[in-house]
Amino acid sequence: MNAELTQQMRKRTMQFSVRVVKMFRALPKAEEARVIGKQVLRSGTAVGANYRAVCRARSSAEFVAKMGVVVEEADETVYWLELLVECEIVTSRRMSSLLQEANELLAIMAASYSTAHWGRHR
Repeated sequence: MNAELTQQMRKRTMQFSVRVVKMFRALPKAEEARVIGKQVLRSGTAVGANYRAVCRARSSAEFVAKMGVVVEEADETVYWLELLVECEIVTSRRMSSLLQEANELLAIMAASYSTAHWGRHR
């Protein structure tokens, strides 16, 4: 992996985690908001934590496996963020920037996973 790009993604996923935590803190105190919020808090912060594990992979097989986890967590985060909007707990306008970042991270991680996964099976 390119060291500069790796560092940029580590920083970007950390910033994403911070944004998820702040979004969680701002949610209404209603039970459904808290339940969904805890799900997005867990998966959203797991994106960065698991990406750090990807950076420490000792083999290409381990890289692929760990990157698969990052993709799953990012996809799950998008789901919970969309659910907060669909249930009208948070407005789409308020969620748009965070949801955009979640989708961008998902796309980047999925592309990296796909390249690494299919590159190993040629």
